[in-house]
Amino acid sequence: MAIIPIFIPHAGCPHQCVFCNQKTISGQQTASAAAVQQQIERYLQWIRPGLSNEAAFYGGSFTGLPAALQTELFQPVDELLAKGIIGSVRLSTRPDYIDAARLELLKEHGVKIVELGVQSLDDTVLAAAGRGHQAAEVGRAVALLKQYGFEAGLQLMVGMPCQSFASVRDTVEQVLRLRPAIARIYPLLVIKGTPLETIYKRGAFEPLTLSEAVEQSAYVYSRLTQAGIKVVRVGLQADEELCSEGNIVAGPFHPSFGELVQSYLLYTELTPQLQKLLRQGADQIVIHCPRRLESKLRGLKNSNLRRWQQLAGQVPVMIKNAPGAEAVTISGRCDDE
Repeated sequence: MAIIPIFIPHAGCPHQCVFCNQKTISGQQTASAAAVQQQIERYLQWIRPGLSNEAAFYGGSFTGLPAALQTELFQPVDELLAKGIIGSVRLSTRPDYIDAARLELLKEHGVKIVELGVQSLDDTVLAAAGRGHQAAEVGRAVALLKQYGFEAGLQLMVGMPCQSFASVRDTVEQVLRLRPAIARIYPLLVIKGTPLETIYKRGAFEPLTLSEAVEQSAYVYSRLTQAGIKVVRVGLQADEELCSEGNIVAGPFHPSFGELVQSYLLYTELTPQLQKLLRQGADQIVIHCPRRLESKLRGLKNSNLRRWQQLAGQVPVMIKNAPGAEAVTISGRCDDE
């Protein structure tokens, strides 16, 4: 599967969220069929045609654009669909920009997945972020998307103003009841030029530490995936714009944030098993893993392995590749064996 990304920065968005560094601007000034075609052509040279391929509109509230402009932007994508180069389209938008007329238009142009920028389902948190909608609108939008046969996606955030870990957990419970098909999880960063930068610099907001963001994101990831909701991304894309000097003022940024979350989950899963083996008198602990998981299992700079060794004291803890294995297993050896 290949994805053709099409960026329409902030197009169609009517609000200035505290964490966003782009002012409200006219969609007509930032998005056009010509710009879409130009972006598409950069990817066509290496994409093998197939119905598993997808075109994805990123960066704006697509359904907030005028219907005529939406139709214009779809034109180059319609050609890809007609030629069999792609088989579907996805886009992102706001939950308060979902209604029957908009969804009928999306169906006409091969859209299958609609992601909603939700961030939280706590009305206090949404108000503090300047989102301009309430949690109830998310439930209505997801129900309508399902009614029209779309796959719904929710984009969630941890570390927002007025958002406690308890609020995050409550949001997760509401998401489980909504049953979206997919989700994304992002930690909130303080970005240069945002209202949040001003709030942060006057001492009225403190972002999560990296360890706090990893723990909260891991909780969200675990609960969603256990319920069968596919998490397609954890952490922001470490692109050139985001990582430009001085752009990130504060917050839990790490270029491999998603891997940190996976590593944390492996640590929390295996630690009780290791402790049980130690109580049973094991004089050696061996963790067997597929090669593809070894980096995540060891943790950043072997952090997981070091913590396990500290727990085990004089008992050695080793990580070994297990060819052909699909999952991580742990075993211990005792003196009397």
